Amino acid sequence: MTEYDTQYQALSVYDEDDTTGEDTDNQAEADLMIHVVPDSNKARWNHIENLDEFFTRVYQYHQRQGFLCMVMEDCLQLVQFVFVAVFSSFLWKCVDYSKLFASDHKVTLHEAVKDQCLQQFDAPIVFCLLVAAAFWLFRLVKVIYNIFLYFEIRSFYQTALKITPSDLANMTWHEVQSKLLEVQKVQQMCIHKADLTQLDIYHRILRFKNYSIAMVNKDILPLKLQVPFLGDYVFLSTGLKYNIEFLLFWGPWSAFQNKWHLKEEYKDKNLYRRKLIAEQLSRRMLLLGLANLALSPIIFLWQILYSFFRYAELVKRQPAFLGSRRWSNYGRLYTRHFNELDHEFNARLNRGYKAADMYLSIFSSQFLAIIAKNIAFFAGSVLAVLVVLTLIDEDVLNVEHVLTIMTFAGVIVTACKVFIPDEHAVYCPEVLMRNVLAQIHYMPDHWAGNAHTTRVRAEFSLLFQFKAVYLIEELLSPLLTPLLLIFKFRGKAASIVEFLHNFTVDVIGVGDVCSFAQMDIRKHGHPQWRSETGAMSQPQRDMETSVADQGEDGKTEMSLMHFHLTNPEWKPPENCSLFLTQIREQVQREVVALSSLQPVNPHMSGMEGTYQSLLPSGATGLGLGYASLVSSVAGHSAILSPSVHMSNPFQSGITPRFRGAVSQTEGPLSSSGGPLTSFYSPHGSLQQSAADPSLIHPPTSLLLPPTSVSQRHYDEGQIELMSAEMSVSALFMHDIRTRRARGFPYENLDDIRARSLWQRHETSMATPSSGGTTPLPHIEEKPMEEEGKEDS
Repeated sequence: MTEYDTQYQALSVYDEDDTTGEDTDNQAEADLMIHVVPDSNKARWNHIENLDEFFTRVYQYHQRQGFLCMVMEDCLQLVQFVFVAVFSSFLWKCVDYSKLFASDHKVTLHEAVKDQCLQQFDAPIVFCLLVAAAFWLFRLVKVIYNIFLYFEIRSFYQTALKITPSDLANMTWHEVQSKLLEVQKVQQMCIHKADLTQLDIYHRILRFKNYSIAMVNKDILPLKLQVPFLGDYVFLSTGLKYNIEFLLFWGPWSAFQNKWHLKEEYKDKNLYRRKLIAEQLSRRMLLLGLANLALSPIIFLWQILYSFFRYAELVKRQPAFLGSRRWSNYGRLYTRHFNELDHEFNARLNRGYKAADMYLSIFSSQFLAIIAKNIAFFAGSVLAVLVVLTLIDEDVLNVEHVLTIMTFAGVIVTACKVFIPDEHAVYCPEVLMRNVLAQIHYMPDHWAGNAHTTRVRAEFSLLFQFKAVYLIEELLSPLLTPLLLIFKFRGKAASIVEFLHNFTVDVIGVGDVCSFAQMDIRKHGHPQWRSETGAMSQPQRDMETSVADQGEDGKTEMSLMHFHLTNPEWKPPENCSLFLTQIREQVQREVVALSSLQPVNPHMSGMEGTYQSLLPSGATGLGLGYASLVSSVAGHSAILSPSVHMSNPFQSGITPRFRGAVSQTEGPLSSSGGPLTSFYSPHGSLQQSAADPSLIHPPTSLLLPPTSVSQRHYDEGQIELMSAEMSVSALFMHDIRTRRARGFPYENLDDIRARSLWQRHETSMATPSSGGTTPLPHIEEKPMEEEGKEDS
């Protein structure tokens, strides 16, 4: 309330009739209420200018476990930087290595250190130290500034969100986000929009990340290279990614002003002016590349020292570390959904890590295995002899180079194990690839059915690379990044400008965002990733998009599905609701069809193989059909055949456990619109399907003792079921896409029943039981004349 409004209301009160004493008392009370000072806490968080930065800090405050942890981490990073710089200089100029390696007598530490070593510092090392000191001072100022911002966010959590530091570790991001939306209604942090949605918050936190994901999806950035002797390769080091983001998003030359509005020259419809902008961007890429080239010696030296101090002891203790794998920087952009926060994305990749590692492990070269076995034999023999001699007499370690030989022999033996396949491994690439796909949700079309080929293996290894390859990329990044900026990225400047121009939309209360991040099926969907069959209705024809606007590999559809599962309270637009309804109805029909079928072939095709691949090993031996898993992840406890009943969905192999702290969980934990019922039930409640209602009941085994009649809470196993829901959805969508790409229409309910009936008939005839032929189950079907079918 402004000062003018207060004075106006006070005058209007005095103008009222004052003939009675009661009116006079009411007038005095009204005057008293008008002049009450507003709550300072509410005014403090009203109209926050940079909501992008504010919401990002709120999210980071939650993920990094509060004020104390954040300050401690930032301060120790400053100490770590000083240690690396000082200790490296000490080793370079202050150690007398001629005396240290002298073998005539035992050298003391004082003798190995040079006297007055500071006088040994020449111009190169002084220059490096000055650059390091300037960089450290810049980081110090930044850390001090961030500490004040951390304190502000801490105050916001305590005063506005009413979350104490002790409660922070036990709250999910979904709970914090819900409180954030309620605070917006009271304090109006954003004045351009009264009520914010979950998508608005995600847009502000992931504004630039969504642009990066879209540019990788549309292959705008020139990250794919042709390397001699290596073939196709994708290079995206941390340094190169930093330079791209600096140039396009937040640097002084960036395409955005105020961090949330694209500059007007990029929005200009005049093609000639956009060409001028592209030429200007190309020149800036050249300058940035030259600056990187000038600083490359210093950055390269820093990369070597930092990598040595960080990984040397780890490699010595665990030599297999270099043979392990990680998701590459390119893979982390290729497999990430639009509007997917870091903790959600990391949890999804972690779930797919073991299956991805097993898939690449089955590809072994017999030639390399033979060489590795022999090298391991020779190195192991030397190591064994030295170990035995050491046990007999410890003085053997004092012999020259004995300890070094033992160390290198151990490293060689461990490294050779990477190339030697497990003798008990089973070669099943298609099953493993399908399990990987269930978690990462994305793969090129030509991978389907070709997981056994070397080409697919090589392409997948670009997403899931060796850690040794990652370290080599980071070491070479100071040398390769300027070359790529100068010779590769400059040629893509026009494409980048056109992408920013064509795929930027202005959202009320949010600003300019990537249009792909809106997850608009009508604008960026792909017809082959939808479940509708037969003649399309008018709303479906309106959803047809041009090839240039379509998201590749089902990115739009998968992102919409994942965001809806993670934020079940979010209300999607009408066209997106139509898509989700079609998928939900199709999956429910398949669940009903598959509930009465039993798997008879481990290499099933269609949806049977899709759902069967999600079963853990040994589940079939327990007498559980894959319909149990499908029904459990669909929000029902069981839609089973009459011979099988399961009251606990965790019996299908989904174990109730957290992967990390509560703050790292995905989606809500409460039963109100939780992930168990968020997608396959249209209104957040269990929906009865066409199956027998007696076979469908809520998952009461997941419920904890209720705190009230209207409030119930699921245990941590619900998070597993939410991820399984998305896994089934991803496999379902890829199955649709694969069939349509190969020219096969998607099977309807009768096709699935008929094929399974015929497979069981063949199985019973091939392996009859001792009691005679197994009778075929009775399946009620409509007469073929009623459905207009002809006899084949």
